[in-house]
Amino acid sequence: MAHLSGAEYLASIYGTEKDKVNCSFYFKIGACRHGDKCSRTHIMPTFSQTVLLKNLYHNPVIDMRQADAFSKVGQNNKEEQEYFDDFFEEIFVELNEKYGEVEEMNVCDNIGEHMIGNVYVKFAREDDAERCVKALENRWFNGEPIYAELSPVTDFREACCRQYELGGCGKGAFCNFMHLKPISRELRKKLYGDRRSPDRYGRRDRYGGRGGGGDRRGYGGGGGRYGGGGGGGGYGRRRSRSRDRR
Repeated sequence: MAHLSGAEYLASIYGTEKDKVNCSFYFKIGACRHGDKCSRTHIMPTFSQTVLLKNLYHNPVIDMRQADAFSKVGQNNKEEQEYFDDFFEEIFVELNEKYGEVEEMNVCDNIGEHMIGNVYVKFAREDDAERCVKALENRWFNGEPIYAELSPVTDFREACCRQYELGGCGKGAFCNFMHLKPISRELRKKLYGDRRSPDRYGRRDRYGGRGGGGDRRGYGGGGGRYGGGGGGGGYGRRRSRSRDRR
């Protein structure tokens, strides 16, 4: 093996566990449990195909105040799956139509504060991802502001928990690697069509059909398509697909 210069060596270990300067978790996952207190540097990319929408998905069957929140994640729940499919479709279609082709979209099923509800959207073009981030500034979804930023994650195989993919992770939903929440096979076919869609979902598909989701508000401030409270963990009635888009 040829001897590497100092610069070449630093480049070869960049973003790995050997890198003592840059955070390997942020580089792989786009999120770190230490946040701003991390002893290593989090370098936000100036260009990337991937946009991170922080904590955008709110799982209606989980309340972090509940002692059994840990055990609820990942359980078979047809009603919540339908709710999630509805959420996933709305976000995917909206971003794909407004900003450019979405190659892949993933939602974390982790419940650690730095990962819960994180949505990763990988566009075909870096310019589209940048445009998406800028357009979502000062915009709202489901009554809360959207926090969008470019993410260093482009290879989700490296970001995903391999134990979870094989059927069981000892750390459960608090794992610091991605546990991706699966969409139904029907929805995957509808959104990705003949394109090669991510096959990570295949093992965990459990629901072939789709039903109602929660009434949903699209992007934008002001009045809502979700309606007023709808509160609790209720799923509500699925909103119409023919609604005007903003």
